[in-house]
Amino acid sequence: MAPSSSIQRNVVTEFPGVIRVYDDGTVDRLRDTDFAPPSPDADGVSSKDVVIVPSSNFSARLYLPRRHRPAAHQKKLPLLLYFHGGAFVVASAFCAKYHRYVSRLAAESQPVVVSFDYRLAPENPIPAAYHDSRAGLNWAESHRARCGPDPWLNEHADFGRVFLVGDSAGANIVHNLAMGLHRRLLFGAALVHPYFWGSKPIGSEPSFPQPEWPFICPSNPDNDDPRVNPEAPGGPGLVGLGCRRVLVCVAEKDLLRDRGRLYYETLGRSGWVGVREVFETEGEGHGFHLYDLDGEKARALIKRMAAFFNCTN
Repeated sequence: MAPSSSIQRNVVTEFPGVIRVYDDGTVDRLRDTDFAPPSPDADGVSSKDVVIVPSSNFSARLYLPRRHRPAAHQKKLPLLLYFHGGAFVVASAFCAKYHRYVSRLAAESQPVVVSFDYRLAPENPIPAAYHDSRAGLNWAESHRARCGPDPWLNEHADFGRVFLVGDSAGANIVHNLAMGLHRRLLFGAALVHPYFWGSKPIGSEPSFPQPEWPFICPSNPDNDDPRVNPEAPGGPGLVGLGCRRVLVCVAEKDLLRDRGRLYYETLGRSGWVGVREVFETEGEGHGFHLYDLDGEKARALIKRMAAFFNCTN
């Protein structure tokens, strides 16, 4: 009997515990690949899924505090447009980690939430995630006149209080979406543990180059691309950030902490007109709150965000 032949794949790129790419183009995602179904009632919040762009299956999960759903006469709720993290390569709006977190955020803050499931690299490198996210923003905006495709947004969303919200890569999307937006469209932006980087290390960053951005954005692999380094020389700066309020959340032990702090400080001296706030969690690392929603520090972070979303001026 002739020996059976098999094709051996070789790993060409790997981020341990996150993603593995082989020389035949196949990709293994090593975390956050599960699917959690929407729920009619989780933490007092209803959720459902919608398809936004059928041709690419770009979709989102919507959340609505259940006690507000039956009464159309009640006051309108803030509208949160949420973008998940995962280094642009893993996770989704539908994985259990983000479903639990956004449900909790909706229960605490009492907004309508649209959590977008943008396409991931490397199969869909940057700018695909930005294009999807812009399409999601346009879809949400189509409800401003109360005649959009989804009744939850038509009936309950306050389009005078629209917030872009994201963590890690999602916070990077928030920044890039907000740049150049007209301030009348967007009330605020919340960036949690934002993914920014640069060619020159700052603070406690390591001196060796980071490979993530060249991997997810091969068309412009420079770590000083303004989309990943808002403070890069020659970039547009932050004066054009299209919102009235900004909350930047950082964590003391996060490798990205100093970039988040720099973003907050640069915004203050950029000429941008608005209210900026920073919230730091001591003793914790990147994305800690996603893994311990009932922990004291996670609850404190969520409460701080809820207060930001419910401000009225």
